[in-house]
Amino acid sequence: MGRLKAMEQTDQKHQEDLQRLKNFRLLDDDFLTKCFEGDTAGIELVLRIILEKMDLKVLDVHTQVFVENLLNRSVRLDILATDSTGAKLNVEIQREDKGAGRKRARYKSSMMDANLLKKGEDFDQLPETWVIFITENDVMGKGRPLYPIERCFLDTGEKFEDGSHILYVNGAYRGDTPIGRLMHDFSCTDAADMYYGKLAERVRFFKESKEGIQIMCRAMEDMREVAKKMLQDGTITKEKIAEFVGLSVDEVEKLETE
Repeated sequence: MGRLKAMEQTDQKHQEDLQRLKNFRLLDDDFLTKCFEGDTAGIELVLRIILEKMDLKVLDVHTQVFVENLLNRSVRLDILATDSTGAKLNVEIQREDKGAGRKRARYKSSMMDANLLKKGEDFDQLPETWVIFITENDVMGKGRPLYPIERCFLDTGEKFEDGSHILYVNGAYRGDTPIGRLMHDFSCTDAADMYYGKLAERVRFFKESKEGIQIMCRAMEDMREVAKKMLQDGTITKEKIAEFVGLSVDEVEKLETE
């Protein structure tokens, strides 16, 4: 009887995962990171549109990058790409406005810098860095598609040009422009509704092919198992678990009761 109940619970969880997968968008960070895992062409397309650099060339891309700080708070980067100039580009998805705070962007930028120079290297060897927040809502509230942030001389407005850049992308923007069409695609649940073929192809693979569905279901199960281990540790808050694992706080709380 107990075995039958366990099988029923497993099947129910699988059906819930399939429904969750059906509703996923690129604006969901756990789906985004899986879609862009090892996909230099896809992230290259996104970065070319966002940065308006059509000659940008991505050499490699890594997802779910953990940047450790032994003394203080560590961070997880959704996507970390390197372009042909050596620049490091961190792309973050933020659906909740509170997760897109300005000091959060500052901290992620500083953590990238702190891990980019080896001992003995000169500061001039520090590569150009970008922290790019794609937010579901217009967190800056000015109706613009892009909000670039740079250090500058206050008296003249001239750029400081230290190689550090922060950019907020308004995921709610829908203008008839490349960035408007890109943000439309990021909000789609169905690949058939997307403008950009490269992105639609990846979304279709993970949502419609047997192999892709298996990969996503396995990834969701892995996230739950990691969250359970972190809960058992007892020293990590549910909010921190949700942040590092890629689940919502509600999902973490549900796991606690299982």
